[in-house]
Amino acid sequence: MTSRELTSFLPRADDDVWPDGVRRTPAEIAQLIFFGLLNWPWLLRSLSGGSAEAKAALVERLGLAPDALPHLGSWKADTGFLTLLVDQIEAERPEIVVELGAGASSLVVARALQRNGGGRLISCDQHAGFVQATRQWLRDNGVDADLRATPFRRAPSGWPGIWYDHGNLPARIDLLIIDGPPWTIHPFVRGAAETLFDRLPVGGTVLLDDAARPGERVVAQRWRRRWPGIEFALVHAGTKGTLVGTRVR
Repeated sequence: MTSRELTSFLPRADDDVWPDGVRRTPAEIAQLIFFGLLNWPWLLRSLSGGSAEAKAALVERLGLAPDALPHLGSWKADTGFLTLLVDQIEAERPEIVVELGAGASSLVVARALQRNGGGRLISCDQHAGFVQATRQWLRDNGVDADLRATPFRRAPSGWPGIWYDHGNLPARIDLLIIDGPPWTIHPFVRGAAETLFDRLPVGGTVLLDDAARPGERVVAQRWRRRWPGIEFALVHAGTKGTLVGTRVR
């Protein structure tokens, strides 16, 4: 199953992909419950995934079939975020794009790269079956990407929970897209993406989806303190906001 099928309201369960010997602490469980209660307004707001008109405009812009993106919203990307990705690729023409969390965004990014001078997409996701199905989804639409089934490990740099054990990635990343892991692991789980920030060149960009949610706002505050050479701004292109960071030095 991919995110082109109709899926559940919440992200897929990740209990089976936790590394051996790593489990939530009582404090992390309490944080998950607390922020879960705070997240409900954003979850409800995201259900539509964007208007039919916005989706039609996006697939036409990319030259995709009208039914290429049948189901968006909820835990999946919405048309606002996907359109922002296309805008970024058209404006910056990145050579190397790394995406954390595969799905509809993988199709959109791969197609946008294909239509704007090329470039390489590397996408990491923890569910091997999902990765395989998403790879076929891309091929069905005439594009390809380096989609990797990526296990988890203990989160680095003092962040809670778990993080992608992504192995070798390029030394230079022009565009880093963070749309995973899901908040149901921990509300601050995406904070560990900062371990890749030193690979951004000057002018390189990081995009954090769902950035208006309370947990991601905490992450953004920490990033701003730790990375003064990256200018961050919260934009509201999608239903849950996107944090856009540009490396300036």
